[in-house]
Amino acid sequence: MSARDIIPLSGSELMELHAAALFTHDPNMRLRAINEPWPGAAQAPRFFLGRTMEGPTVRRYRHDLSDELIERLETLCAEESELCDVQAKPQHFKAYMDLLHADRFTMGPCYRVADQAPHAVRTVSLRGDDIADVLSGGFEWLASEIDYAQPCIALVLDNRAVSVCRSVRITAQAHEAGLETLEPFRGKGYAAAVVAGWAAEVRKMGAVPLYSTSWENTASQRVAEKSNLIFYGVNFTVI
Repeated sequence: MSARDIIPLSGSELMELHAAALFTHDPNMRLRAINEPWPGAAQAPRFFLGRTMEGPTVRRYRHDLSDELIERLETLCAEESELCDVQAKPQHFKAYMDLLHADRFTMGPCYRVADQAPHAVRTVSLRGDDIADVLSGGFEWLASEIDYAQPCIALVLDNRAVSVCRSVRITAQAHEAGLETLEPFRGKGYAAAVVAGWAAEVRKMGAVPLYSTSWENTASQRVAEKSNLIFYGVNFTVI
């Protein structure tokens, strides 16, 4: 049992785990790349801001930003007000976009998967051996990632995976969930089942199971609601 199972983590501590899981960092804690477990990671965004209900923000800057620009961004971040309206953009949204000469950003809610009893729907663990038949019919693409994205939990009907939750950002302290459900099988509670099964496996590894999405992804937010996930903050990145 890890200390995280005994001592509740604050929103700010969870946001730190979230940032560490999302990105690789250099020794100065500057962002380098998306922390994908498989080869070929993409470049990290230029700016990350994590806001929580407690007020303190978590911020990260890409390694190629100038010290002067980072200092100006830091000053604005320190003025960010406490998160009250969870769907509102950051207080200094326009200034961030102007300073970075940016026109693209992402924003969305962040959750911790709560401890819970095993879901009533039975799930199975998928590994690299002899899974081709199970992945046929919609999850063929997962075969190339399966060895990297562990644990990987699926709900299988008639020897066919219809919903899968796997680790898509991984550190020793926390895993971020990647969730996919085939369209004909959505709205049946299968996504909540695989999230619960995945989270149980992550906890066995002594890590914290985290789940995040975008405000545009309403289907993913419904899964979070049905799974009784614990909201702890909102992330904001500038591409």
